[in-house]
Amino acid sequence: MYYLIQSNITKEPHYDRIFTALDELGLSYDKIELYRTTKQLELSVDRKDVFVCGSVKLARMAKEHTDWYPGSFYGGNHLFEVYSERYKGHVLNGEIEVFKFGEPISWSEGEQKFIKPYKNAKLFTGKLFTQLKWEDFVKQALLAPKTPLLNENALMQASVPKAISKEARLWIIGGQIVASAYYKFHGNVLFEEHVAEEGIRFAKRMIQQFEVAEAFVMDICLSEDGWKIVEVNCINSAGFYPNMSVKAVFKALEIYFSK
Repeated sequence: MYYLIQSNITKEPHYDRIFTALDELGLSYDKIELYRTTKQLELSVDRKDVFVCGSVKLARMAKEHTDWYPGSFYGGNHLFEVYSERYKGHVLNGEIEVFKFGEPISWSEGEQKFIKPYKNAKLFTGKLFTQLKWEDFVKQALLAPKTPLLNENALMQASVPKAISKEARLWIIGGQIVASAYYKFHGNVLFEEHVAEEGIRFAKRMIQQFEVAEAFVMDICLSEDGWKIVEVNCINSAGFYPNMSVKAVFKALEIYFSK
């Protein structure tokens, strides 16, 4: 298979591990750079067995190349309204309020909301906001936008925050979990090198219940109500973590999609 990898990714500290993994596996790849001004992919690729990895923009643009396989998994079942309905009560923030970034929302006195982008998770990292912090964040973001996608009409989602102790990401290919890693621990929870077996079992049940795509990533957490799905993301634009095997992910991609 041929891998098209975006090379100018600066916000992901472990992103360059991709190139080491591909070199060690002896897989064919080329680097591509995308900028705000890039409107379309100008490539001289004469292969159809292409997999892309990089930003959401690359994943979105690669989706237009319908003759590539596997190409990009962007969109479709990755949308919250799709997978939350299939996973029902197993999603952490199943009940949400959807609104536009530039419109006011209602707040109770002293209330906190967990707010994140509704469709494009890369616009900013979801977190807890008070009314004052949210309104200040919106004001600053609209005055000096870091991306044209974060505008007044960008859709957001807000939910009631729930207590969680640890969060993990799972890379899923062909219905199998091929790599996993914790990426956040809360409070005084001690670090664990490997994702708890009960968390893995929970994720396997969810995959059997609904497989979002042939390859995707699932973030799970241990909450006050047990293990839950935090969100599901497109594997073509998912970040990596230091205590997981990037090589295992690309080896699994190569085996599964070269069948």
